Amino acid sequence: MGRLDDKVAVVTGAGRGIGREIALMMAGEGASIVVNDLGGATDGTGGGRIADQVAAEIEAQGGRAVANTESVAEVAGGESLLQTALDAFGGMDILVNNAGILRDRSIFNLQEADWDAVIAVHLKGHYCCSRPFARYVRETGRTGCRIVNFSSVSGLLGNFGQSNYGAAKAGIAGFSRVLALEMAKYGCTVNTISPGALTRMTIPLRENRGESVAEPELEQGGPQHVAPMVVWLCCEEAAGITGEIFHTGGGSVAIMQQPAVIKRFDKPDGLWTLDELDRLGPELVEARRVNVAVADESGGADVF
Repeated sequence: MGRLDDKVAVVTGAGRGIGREIALMMAGEGASIVVNDLGGATDGTGGGRIADQVAAEIEAQGGRAVANTESVAEVAGGESLLQTALDAFGGMDILVNNAGILRDRSIFNLQEADWDAVIAVHLKGHYCCSRPFARYVRETGRTGCRIVNFSSVSGLLGNFGQSNYGAAKAGIAGFSRVLALEMAKYGCTVNTISPGALTRMTIPLRENRGESVAEPELEQGGPQHVAPMVVWLCCEEAAGITGEIFHTGGGSVAIMQQPAVIKRFDKPDGLWTLDELDRLGPELVEARRVNVAVADESGGADVF
């Protein structure tokens, strides 16, 4: 008996890396899998049948899987994921929005096409895939459903040269918070993953900084370490957890702080003078510094 017996899961970007590991682990827990992947390069160009290979791998291990090679950046592509699940397995319970591309450049060199492509695959892609599934859950009354979205520290904390990717990933965090509220009535949880893994998308970033990636690092920091948290969030044991951001990878699991007011000043007439802000502005910044220091200390690793 697996934890996901009788469940049907759609995993986008499942041809390689994190998505592939999630698809394989979910299949091992009994889920039927729609393996979605356009099969292109890391910048989103080209295409291929890598999704078929992963589906075949799952079936060879005794699981059930079908491939889908549509683009998540298009509404029709997102709708096709649900239809593929319905046609192959008669329903859909889990959506993992993992597909992504990179076109890293500093703002000085970032072209409109690079901005549009990254926003389309990541942020619009989450919309394209989530909307048909959300409507399906509402219209059918299907219970116990799950959505897991993928953000990144590049969006949550920032990273040089990734303004397009960071904007998309920050947008996904906001999208997920709203979606969690909207889906709560229907018993569908929505959580976000901030992954830390060495993949074909992240290894070149290290290499471009002149840092080598040794074989032990690939084993300890590979995409297989992200999959367990994603799969767990889709199990019955995580039914009461929604609207959270989890950071996982390289042997760590963590929960991230979400935006909240740290310190506040009120004024009856509501109109601040610049002289008042000369005094209060630094106090606000200092309150945040203290808050971050406390969070950093409490977020220290506990060895399991």
